[in-house]
Amino acid sequence: MTSQNVLQRITIDPDICFGKPVIRGMRYPVEFILELLSSGMSPEEILEDYPSLEKEDIAACLLFATNAVKFKSAQPVG
Repeated sequence: MTSQNVLQRITIDPDICFGKPVIRGMRYPVEFILELLSSGMSPEEILEDYPSLEKEDIAACLLFATNAVKFKSAQPVG
């Protein structure tokens, strides 16, 4: 599966979750999956707790986040 195919799993629709990027049009925002991962949950635990998700959905969230932070420079916040 190519990275383009993986990223097609992430959709943005103003009528779903206020236009936040979500997985396959479902009400699972990318940020929610990233929060679960950063809290220490493994992908396997997430898939067990959310059976409508697939392994490729988690990979898509990570790839989406990676692409979102690719830039030439950063400014400190606040």
